[in-house]
Amino acid sequence: MPAELGALLLADGRLPTGGHAHSGGLEPALAAGAGPDDVPRYLEARLRTVGLVEATAAVLTLRRCRTAGADVDEVQVALRARMPSAPARTASELLGRGLARLARRLWPEHPAVAALDSLGAPPLRPVALGVVGAAVGMSDAQVARASLYDDAQTVAAAALKLLPVDPTDATRWLLDAGPTLEEIVARALTCTGPDTMPATTAPLVEQYSLDHASRSRRIFVA
Repeated sequence: MPAELGALLLADGRLPTGGHAHSGGLEPALAAGAGPDDVPRYLEARLRTVGLVEATAAVLTLRRCRTAGADVDEVQVALRARMPSAPARTASELLGRGLARLARRLWPEHPAVAALDSLGAPPLRPVALGVVGAAVGMSDAQVARASLYDDAQTVAAAALKLLPVDPTDATRWLLDAGPTLEEIVARALTCTGPDTMPATTAPLVEQYSLDHASRSRRIFVA
């Protein structure tokens, strides 16, 4: 499969990985008082914190999967340490399982896919994303961009179900976030190993995820 096609595949919201059940933390943010005008700022803040960490983890996983007998456990451990919220880790594992299932069904013989079995635990979304990126031959920048775009698109798509907004406005949010997204891609590529992975976080996003997990009435998993 050409790497360009693989990048498009990962950016497609119809990919059967379970992403439609997630809001990127937008649902609890709205429950906490955010409104339609706050969504673009929320999206950018998420890209610069959660997005940066996860894009970096995806890139590091991809690089390790380019070598025989790839060991991605160190990346998984470092990423878990940078996800303080247990519900956020669980949500990432759910998405990671979806990507892992996809990888095992479509590229069962690829050496990178074997790295998933070495973890001994469900892969977090960025780790599984890096493995899929290796299976389709994507570049570091393509994987980082796919990780960030998927996160941003998750928020924008959820907004259409949670808010009275025009779909065109949601598309504009993504386009306006383009320069920030490319800036974060460049930053993710500078990381040389799990020990230098960024540890940026957004305390409110973490708190929102904890609040959301305790609610009985909700539309999205996270």
